Amino acid sequence: MEAKPILIVDDEKNICLTLSQALEVLGAETDTALNGEEALVKLEKKEFGLILLDLRMPGMDGMEVLRRVREIRPDIRVIILTAYGTIESAVEAMKLGAVDFIQKPFSPDEIRGLVSRVMDREKLDEQKVVDYASSIELAKRSIGDRHFDAAIEHLRYAIFLDPRRPEAFNLLGALMEIKGDRIEAQKNYRAALSLDPSYEPAIKNLQRSTEGRWRQIGTILLGKDTKEEK
Repeated sequence: MEAKPILIVDDEKNICLTLSQALEVLGAETDTALNGEEALVKLEKKEFGLILLDLRMPGMDGMEVLRRVREIRPDIRVIILTAYGTIESAVEAMKLGAVDFIQKPFSPDEIRGLVSRVMDREKLDEQKVVDYASSIELAKRSIGDRHFDAAIEHLRYAIFLDPRRPEAFNLLGALMEIKGDRIEAQKNYRAALSLDPSYEPAIKNLQRSTEGRWRQIGTILLGKDTKEEK
């Protein structure tokens, strides 16, 4: 796999080592950083094509690193690593172009598979995509570029191709949240659950978005001023 190096950012040395060894099988060159500050320094000195980024780190956390990366290197793809779940941060991360998440612990095969999909996504020819899975990947590529309207169109096409699968509806819901339409977001989360009541991403997204709304209503009833989350 001829590609730019991959930067692994995690405060746990053993995670960095495990990821580096797992990606060697793909022929990928890797570099590591044990904190956000070190990662930003390396980004200034070296070209990277992909970052594997832990969200929870001491000092500068992963979300702040992601914001800085988008300011200085918006072309770099980012995979979020976390052991704590990312539902609360997923929509905010998507606003910044991160669309791929993997939860610790993960196997070498899982991380290799995800990295390979992210790399292969860059090679897709938009004019030749006529299947559900590739339409989802095109949507994710558009999110990575923060072309959210294009991502929405790819997801709607995926739904047209196969309206029986929940992933496109769930991802479309997250994009509706990014656009500030919480009601439409919840409709899509519910659509995903009507297809698969056990689909965990949609369960958590609907629960989070609904609870956030009721927290806001409760604050208003208590007479406190608040603003709608965007």
